[in-house]
Amino acid sequence: MAWRNVKVEDIREYLVRTYLSRSANMKELCDECGVSRKTGYKWVKRYREAGKKGLLDLSRAPKKVKRKFTNEQINLALKMKEARPHFGPKKILVCLQRQYPLMDWPSPTRLYQVFREHHLVCSRKLRRRVPKTAPLGDVQTSNDIWCVDFKGWFETGDKSKVEPLTITDAYSRFLIRCQHLERKRSQDVWKVMSEAFLEFGIPKRVRTDNGPPFASTGAGRLSSLSVNLIKAGVTPEWIEPGHPEENGRHERFHRSLKEAIASPPAKNFEEQIIRMNHFIEEYNFDRPHEALNMHVPGNYYSPSLTTWDGKLRSPEYNESEMQIRKVCPNGSIHWKGKGSYVSGLIVGEYVGLKEVDNGYFRVFFGPVWLGNFLEGVGFEKPKRFSR
Repeated sequence: MAWRNVKVEDIREYLVRTYLSRSANMKELCDECGVSRKTGYKWVKRYREAGKKGLLDLSRAPKKVKRKFTNEQINLALKMKEARPHFGPKKILVCLQRQYPLMDWPSPTRLYQVFREHHLVCSRKLRRRVPKTAPLGDVQTSNDIWCVDFKGWFETGDKSKVEPLTITDAYSRFLIRCQHLERKRSQDVWKVMSEAFLEFGIPKRVRTDNGPPFASTGAGRLSSLSVNLIKAGVTPEWIEPGHPEENGRHERFHRSLKEAIASPPAKNFEEQIIRMNHFIEEYNFDRPHEALNMHVPGNYYSPSLTTWDGKLRSPEYNESEMQIRKVCPNGSIHWKGKGSYVSGLIVGEYVGLKEVDNGYFRVFFGPVWLGNFLEGVGFEKPKRFSR
């Protein structure tokens, strides 16, 4: 004997007719049909209002489609996306609302669907996320920390090598410099940074990685560049080796930079430089930033109140708390007639020795801890620098 096919509508009709004929109570019928009493009463109500048609499923489509795109809006959105191909739907929506404030624009999700229909976006591979780490320095306002790094070189269409040096303000994300350098020499990087100091004032700290020319394996990780920073009144700080996520906001900026100017690269070197200069203006004053509540960095950044006159000065120390020693031409300091090597990068400069125990000192060049000095033993740089 074949299995009996039963439609859902037939079960609903059986429940309603049996209940209305008072052959069984609602609880027994609902237990038999496998539904709740609330559902049972719902179908009884629908049957009374619309008869047998009321037992059919109603359409699940929204009764009213809100904020539907007009053809004019679609065309404006597509033109905006074509002019800013590296902007996502959220940023495009902010630009549209900014330029056409009287129009009622749909959500970023709907905007993404429109772009996908016109093949203007592609799915991005999900990246593995790493846990957040505590920041190296406290960022409360503009110029608390500037982040500095090289983007990483790439080639243009004519095989020219381009390697931008980038400087951003950690608080506002303002792009201070994006400039190609032919070499990664300390003097070349310092020239760019000193020009930025003269234009925007000096920050409290500059955050970099541990590669040259920003750091070395010597005492205090000092390099000739970081020595200049200290003498300009800026504290250098370095992320932990192998942990680029500690400078995560600058690494994320580099991804945006690559999408905007190097995907794909320009045909030649001159065109690539034009792209970089255009990107600075666009990034600071046109591109909305999610971390800034979809505002632009230019709305948040203001130049430093600490100006710089272009002169490098030796750091000063509190003589009531520290012993002051001059670094000799051979890179050593003298203590009770004996020399101990510290660093050849700060020859002629003064270091401060702060006593933490009897005969045991911590050695500083400005705000940077270089290592420890122990009477009878001499200077030793730590195996691992703490922050």
